[in-house]
Amino acid sequence: MMTTSGFPASIGRDHRRRWLILMPAVFVTYSLAYLDRANYGFGAAAGLAQTLHISGSRSAVLGSLFFLGYFIFQIPGAMYARRSSASRLIFIALIVWGSLAALTGVIQNFWLLALDRFMLGIAESLIMPAALLLLTNWFTRKERSRANTFLILGNPVTILWMSAITGYLIQSYGWQKTFIIEGIPSVLWAFVWLALVRDKPSQAKWISHETSTHIILQLEREQRELPPVANLRRALFRPDVILFCALYFCWSLGIYGFVLWLPTIIRQGSSSGIQATGLLSSVPYLLGVITMIITAYISDKTERRGSLVWPSLLFAGAALFGSFLLADHSFWLAYVGLILAGGGLYAPYGPFFAMIPEIVPSNVAAGVMAAVNSAGALGGFFGTWLVGELQARTGSSRAGFLLMSLSVMLSGLLMLCIRKTSPNSSESAGPFDLSQAEPT
Repeated sequence: MMTTSGFPASIGRDHRRRWLILMPAVFVTYSLAYLDRANYGFGAAAGLAQTLHISGSRSAVLGSLFFLGYFIFQIPGAMYARRSSASRLIFIALIVWGSLAALTGVIQNFWLLALDRFMLGIAESLIMPAALLLLTNWFTRKERSRANTFLILGNPVTILWMSAITGYLIQSYGWQKTFIIEGIPSVLWAFVWLALVRDKPSQAKWISHETSTHIILQLEREQRELPPVANLRRALFRPDVILFCALYFCWSLGIYGFVLWLPTIIRQGSSSGIQATGLLSSVPYLLGVITMIITAYISDKTERRGSLVWPSLLFAGAALFGSFLLADHSFWLAYVGLILAGGGLYAPYGPFFAMIPEIVPSNVAAGVMAAVNSAGALGGFFGTWLVGELQARTGSSRAGFLLMSLSVMLSGLLMLCIRKTSPNSSESAGPFDLSQAEPT
């Protein structure tokens, strides 16, 4: 007798234990990373530039420097995680980024703060590819979209509670002490992570040898279905991988502009205090959480990937464009557009990252995921900087809405070129689907 995930019923308990131990661990880890990344937007809305006597343009540069550091070390971090230990790399990164995040509230000099934000980006750049690699060692194709979604749920869920808590902390203690308070948990969590998480099933003491062997054999069978790729360089020059990178660049340009500057946009548009701004900022992410869970379930149930990604991105881009059109007429109608955009922006994360291990084999999957995430980091750099720069220069959110909406809609159109299916699905492939052919 088999479980719904393809495991014998006799080892169902260990099967469930993976979800009960690993998924809370990766969720909390990514949640803490996102907390120390996204709270900068609240600092900016609470008067960071005025406190440090810097211009709005310099404040935008500080927000974007994180993503420049995040961009540079993606692939080296992923390759180290594959050759050595993803779990230990994440342990070190937790300590480093928690310390650097706390320092954001201490440093008064612009250039030192710029260096701190850049180094924070480097430390956090190690998390996403290492965590995705770790999940591919523990979860099969039929589970991977949901596993990825539990990881990336740390993004909207964090912003959901952070929007309320950070607003309260800033109101009570100021933005500088808030950065310190929110940096400390990452350092403490590092030791919990080290105790719980192992790189592979064979290294974990909390599952049986039978379960470990079954998982490994099933993953090996999936790998044999993929055409071999000689090395990472050849994988990175595949047209489908290049399109994945371009897509995620455009998607991230929109979403990080959205995340970092949403509090400022809401505060200016609604003339609300920082606490009310925090609550209003949380609503788009609540819808994002719901749509992520639903989309991941459908994706694993049907083994559909690309056909769930592009409609969400086009919808999100259209919602942002609606906010652009309405921003100068009605804040509340524009705000409804932001809520709908949040649902569309976050919905496709699980199936999107599940596609990559289904088109390239394990020897290059970590590097390809890092390259895609690196392209997203570069998009985050430009999105954070350009949206902030447009906000500073025009004194209005309209230009930023337009930039974000066009970028996200372009990402949806790029997805139409690379619709990819797992081997057992009937979903049609796009014109650049090269998953069955090794480039010469």
